[in-house]
Amino acid sequence: MTKLLIHEIESIRAQSSPPWADDACGVTRRDTQISALVHRDAYMDESARHRILLVAGIKGTTDDAQMAVAAARWYSSSQRIRNRIALSIIPCANPDGLELEVAPSNGSGGNPSIGYPPEDGFFDHPTDPESRYLWRYIGFMAPDLLIELRAGDSTVWEYGGAPSSVSSFLNATPMPTVTDNSGSLPSALASGFPNELGTIPSLRLTAPPSATGAELDRLTRALDAQGKAIPSPARAELDHRRSRTPMEVAQKLAARYGHTLAPVIYTQGVALSGRLRLGALLGDTGSIAESVSEIVQSYISGERAWFGDSDAGANHAGIVWCDEMFDITGDERYRDLLISIAELYRSNALGDPPAPCDPDYRTEDMFFAGALLGRAYRLTQDASFLDIQTSFLLAADIQQPDGLFWHCRSVPHYWGRGNGFAALGFAETLSYLPQDHPHREELIHMHTWHIDALSHLRRPSGMLSQLLDFDGSYQELTATCMMGYAVARGLRLGWLADSPYRELANELWQTTSERIGADGEVVDGCTGTGAVNNRRFYLDRRAEFGQDDRTGNLALWFAVEMERLQRGI
Repeated sequence: MTKLLIHEIESIRAQSSPPWADDACGVTRRDTQISALVHRDAYMDESARHRILLVAGIKGTTDDAQMAVAAARWYSSSQRIRNRIALSIIPCANPDGLELEVAPSNGSGGNPSIGYPPEDGFFDHPTDPESRYLWRYIGFMAPDLLIELRAGDSTVWEYGGAPSSVSSFLNATPMPTVTDNSGSLPSALASGFPNELGTIPSLRLTAPPSATGAELDRLTRALDAQGKAIPSPARAELDHRRSRTPMEVAQKLAARYGHTLAPVIYTQGVALSGRLRLGALLGDTGSIAESVSEIVQSYISGERAWFGDSDAGANHAGIVWCDEMFDITGDERYRDLLISIAELYRSNALGDPPAPCDPDYRTEDMFFAGALLGRAYRLTQDASFLDIQTSFLLAADIQQPDGLFWHCRSVPHYWGRGNGFAALGFAETLSYLPQDHPHREELIHMHTWHIDALSHLRRPSGMLSQLLDFDGSYQELTATCMMGYAVARGLRLGWLADSPYRELANELWQTTSERIGADGEVVDGCTGTGAVNNRRFYLDRRAEFGQDDRTGNLALWFAVEMERLQRGI
């Protein structure tokens, strides 16, 4: 049935070419992708159209899904309607329930039609992943109005939250107030503080499928009576977040991240570096360097061991701030520490991964090694450090014909942050590679090929996904920040051309800034992840929301790099 549903909608698209991009807003426990048709105005800064999202099939019934087909046909039939409304559609929010004919269940012990607002389990919930995906996807699309479509014998309009001129025009009745996490999707989106953004005005239309077009005509008349489009509170909050400068966002992030180095690991060290870089932009390197000095004093003094039992590349990259501290303070202990750790990467022959790196050539090591070896070259002018890193990048052989990187040689999955690590590793390497280095042009070619491939795989929102080649996996912030940093740095240091990469950097910054809250909280950064040859392993990696050192430090680096780019320094 789901294939037939998609076929019907594709036939409608072929006849009238409405401005829809294909997307998927989630993945079920059976790996079924939840399809979405996204209007080109859905994520625009401004639009004269009323941005509306229709959600059908949430109970997993054939008649509900047919209402989505009827809505698509209605929208495609009139240019006037398309001029007034930017309509996006989730044709069947419970595709497994439809396919298995177990409505309203999803066939995995869950029921996507209830349980809102969802708590925990983003996006690995054992029975109800659909509700988590829908909640986050719709929240950050932030339409002006959401409408759930349900088939019924009679026609009834209901509204969630507070009444409006539209709900009054439609003679809508109120939905039950949400008091816990057992409510419906529209009622929960229209009340409380969903996704820590704001509410989304919501309606539910229950009607015979044959009445769908006529009722949507009534809705159009209600919108005409309302006048201009009114952004939802969720959209207004996203607009506010985008209006902030990179400097403003960096300061919010720096207030929250980069105040500890326990343990010594890149998830802490990058934030220390970000604070120091921010201090340079603020003309306040002295006080921030003093703060960093206090944080690391017990290590520098020898009171505590730098790495203890955790002595690997991720830990080594926790000292990426050492060269900056040496530049600011002149304290040779910082310089000597970084060089001594970089020396560990000499222990294998050229052509093999340096000893601290995984012999399977994991993308993480492209950054961990590059972050140290490039800095060691800058501090010593010893070109052998660059030879080790460039040999590693060129020998890895995990970049595929489409430009993307496997996680490692034995894991052929396009993990989002794994590709972020590759982008960051090449950017860090190129930052220190002399113009006349014999491998510079080859590395730039590999890097731009990769960036172009990533650009083409961005979602309609502009974000990268947890799994880049599997539509519906969650929109993941660390990968987006890492790509953004690499593009901004490449523009600033000259290995990427201003056009078209300047526009790409701005787009990546816009979508990143939407997912950074007022106090530096972040949205959906993948938790720590190993390399496993299993797609479900990556789909089920927990997404962090709120405080997350890994996501916050990468966002800080990106924010500072964007500020540097905009200042031309």
